[in-house]
Amino acid sequence: MPSRRAFAGLLTAGAGLAALTACTPQEGTPSPAAAGVPAEGTPSAAASPSATSSTATASATPPAAVEPTTEPTVASPSQAPSSTLKTQHSLTDPTSPWVIVNKHRPLNPQDYVPADLAQPGVRLAVSGEAALLNSTTAAAAEKMFGAAAAEGVIMTLASGYRSYATQVSTYNGYVASTGQAAADRASARPGHSEHQTGWSFDIGDGGGACSFQPCFAEQPAAIWAKANAHKYGFVVRYPWMFHETTGYYYESWHLRYIGVDAAVDMTTRGIATLEEYFGLEAAPDYL
Repeated sequence: MPSRRAFAGLLTAGAGLAALTACTPQEGTPSPAAAGVPAEGTPSAAASPSATSSTATASATPPAAVEPTTEPTVASPSQAPSSTLKTQHSLTDPTSPWVIVNKHRPLNPQDYVPADLAQPGVRLAVSGEAALLNSTTAAAAEKMFGAAAAEGVIMTLASGYRSYATQVSTYNGYVASTGQAAADRASARPGHSEHQTGWSFDIGDGGGACSFQPCFAEQPAAIWAKANAHKYGFVVRYPWMFHETTGYYYESWHLRYIGVDAAVDMTTRGIATLEEYFGLEAAPDYL
C-alpha cells in the first residue's frame, strides 16, 4: 500500500492539476485511514502542515472512474437565482441558510460564531467543536442520517463546525511551513471556511473506508447522499469538475444545508453549484 504522499504524487502527475481542497483532517479521527483530508483546518493540521499537505492533494483530484469525464453542463444566467421559492434568504448574513462563503466572499464578521451550536444525535467520528453544527443543520442531519440508516447505509459525522481560532492556527501553520501560495491551495484562509458557519459538515462511511479520499465517492454513504441529500435540505457543495467555479476540487463528503425547497429546486433543475444557483461570480482564487 503506497503512502499517502506517494499516492498524492501519482494523482497529481496523472491529472496535471494543483490541488485545491475545502477541508482538513480533524482531531478525533478514529483511524489513520480517516486522517486524509478536508483542508479548511484543525489544530492537528496546524501542528504539522507538511505532513497533511500531500494528503490534501490526494483528496482534491478525483479519480476518473468515479464520475463521467465529459464536461458538465453549466447553468445559464437565466437559471439563477431562483425566484420561484416562496421564502428568500440573505446571501451575506452568516445566520442565513443561503450565506455564500468562498474565496471571494469571506464571512462578516470574519470571527463569526453560531449562537446555536449543538451536537446532533448521529454517529460521530470526531469530538469537541468538530462534532457541532448549528441547530437547524443538526436537526436536518439527524433526519438524513436516520433515513440513510433505514435503507442500510450508515453515515458518520466526520467534520462539523470549525472556529475562527482553529482556522487561524491551521492556516498560519501551513503558511509557515509551505508559504502562502501553497497554503491557499491546502487550507481556507481564516474567515473563508464554510465550516465556520455551522451550515456544512463532512460525512464518513460507517465502515470507515476512504475517509476524505477520492475513493469515498464510491462508498455507500457518498452514493446515498448524492442521490438523496437534497430531500433533507443538503447539496454536495464542491461537485465534480466545477473547481473553476467553487475554488475546490470534488469533495463527495462535504455537504451544505440550504433548506429543502432550495436543495430540491437546485437538484431538479440540474444546477451544480451555489454560485450558479444564486447568480454569483465564480471564485476559483482569492481576490
